[in-house]
Parts: sequence; C-alpha cells; structure tokens
Amino acid sequence: MLQFIKDLPQHVVGIHATGEVTKQDMESVLLPKIDELVARQGEINYLLVLETDVQNWTAGAWWDDVKMGLKNFTKWNRIAVVSDQKGVQWFSDAFRLFVPGKSKGFAIAELNEAIAFVSAAD
Repeated sequence: MLQFIKDLPQHVVGIHATGEVTKQDMESVLLPKIDELVARQGEINYLLVLETDVQNWTAGAWWDDVKMGLKNFTKWNRIAVVSDQKGVQWFSDAFRLFVPGKSKGFAIAELNEAIAFVSAAD
C-alpha cells in the first residue's frame, strides 16, 4: 500500500510504502502527485519510505514505476529512499549515476536526515 506523507515542504512528494504495492496504488497515489509536482515546478524531489520488501511490489507496480522514471527522466532533482534493506540503500546511492539529479539511500533511523536531504535547495 502507498500512502502520501503529509507535513513535507511543498516542493517534495513523500510516499510511505507498506505491505503489498499494486498498480492501483501507483495510479491512485504516486503518479498523480508526481505529475502535479512536475506541472507546478518542473522538477521532482521525491522521498520514499520503504517499509516493505521490494518483492511485495506487483509486476504492474514495477512497470508503472519504470514508466514514471523514464517519462520524467530529466526532471529528477533529489531522491531519498529510506529503508532498512541494505540492498535498497546501496541501489539508491548508485542510482545517482543513472539520473541527472541526486539520489541517496538512508536507514529508517535516518528519516530526518533523508527529509533534510530531499528538501534542500541546490
């Protein structure tokens, strides 16, 4: 399930993932928020708090995630992924090599640092 995180700066989209993440979650929660952010400011600052295993994402959710990433490829500004899965943290750090913006992985205990990172002005 995906839930929108409130109480973040207006230039940041924050999503909390728990349990199973489906195509419906992507289409009703994440994609509209990303589209709205891009329309409003032309770039994406994205916080994902991942408190579920990446294997809990359905094929439809993964496909929507890939399409969103490619559609907005030049618009990624800052990405913070918060998870206690070491592989996810590593991939988030390495992802900066593939997108024009900055990407960083954080542990759940570092949520405040992740919010500061994704909220920072360049």
